Amino acid sequence: MKLSEFDFDLPPELIAQNPAEKRSDSRLMLLDRAKSGIRHETFAYLLDFLKPGDLLVLNDTRVIPARLYGRKESGGKVEIFLVERLSPDASEWECMSKSSRPLKSGTKLLFDGGLTGELLTDSGRTRTIRFHFDGELAAHLEKIGHVPLPPYIDRQDKSHDRDRYQTVFAREDGALAAPTAGLHFTTEIIAGAMAAGVDVHYVTLHVGLGTFVPVQVEHIPDHTMHEERYVVSTETAAAITQAKREGRRVIAVGTTVARTLESVFDAESGSVRAGAGKTAIFIYPGYRFRAVDVLLTNFHLPKSTLLMLVSAFAGRDFIMQAYQEAIAAGYRFYSYGDCMLIQ
Repeated sequence: MKLSEFDFDLPPELIAQNPAEKRSDSRLMLLDRAKSGIRHETFAYLLDFLKPGDLLVLNDTRVIPARLYGRKESGGKVEIFLVERLSPDASEWECMSKSSRPLKSGTKLLFDGGLTGELLTDSGRTRTIRFHFDGELAAHLEKIGHVPLPPYIDRQDKSHDRDRYQTVFAREDGALAAPTAGLHFTTEIIAGAMAAGVDVHYVTLHVGLGTFVPVQVEHIPDHTMHEERYVVSTETAAAITQAKREGRRVIAVGTTVARTLESVFDAESGSVRAGAGKTAIFIYPGYRFRAVDVLLTNFHLPKSTLLMLVSAFAGRDFIMQAYQEAIAAGYRFYSYGDCMLIQ
């Protein structure tokens, strides 16, 4: 399977630069795999397509304000992007940086609010920075950090992004990008699903920069995924295991949930393993899904691993047909865009 098979032309004006006025205003494309059928709805009517006994799985990761603007002790401006925490007290981070001149080991960095940093090592693409602060780093990030909007949103973050580039159920700090399929949900829709007999559970997968790393090999199996951290509780694992054994549908809200569940599902026992770990699972056509029965997902980048995952779930030809129909119908794409429910 070749990378070129997952390419398509997308008019730039269909790349959503801002969220819909209301979360549930997003459009919802319904894909029926068995009949190769396509319907057009809005997300506000999601409950019409769920069944009592369904198990809905959401990713409760919370996006941290990971972009920092500061200056070197010498006065030059610098932009720091937090990538991964390296120490338990959050003082050391693997980071990416932008500055007029390359940063050198020992460079002192100054930020607002008394936060300072020091460059320890430089490994080329990333560097290790030790931060110095009073209290907790999280409190400083909430005050001076910026929402790490993805590169295809061509603007600076705004105050509304603090709320809208975050799911209403986000609670576990650690993501560098939002699990975007979850952005459409409101507390009312979740409550309505539960009242209708839908079982709702959560996993955590902290979305990393690997989400945006382009595939640079033509032969897809040669691509290597970045690891991302996940947590699956004992309660969630038991609920999914029971649902699978009872033949009830497991609905993954987003590719992050799909990757997590497929990583922790034990095919031999037919059960989900609880615990914390890292996954670098790469799902592309030919993969047989074992845990996920229904997938809710946004529309993804050309040639991306996420598009490959969705194509593995519904078939490449069907997905490319659906994408062309979405483009013709003016659907909004990517993080702040519309979504599809694949049954």
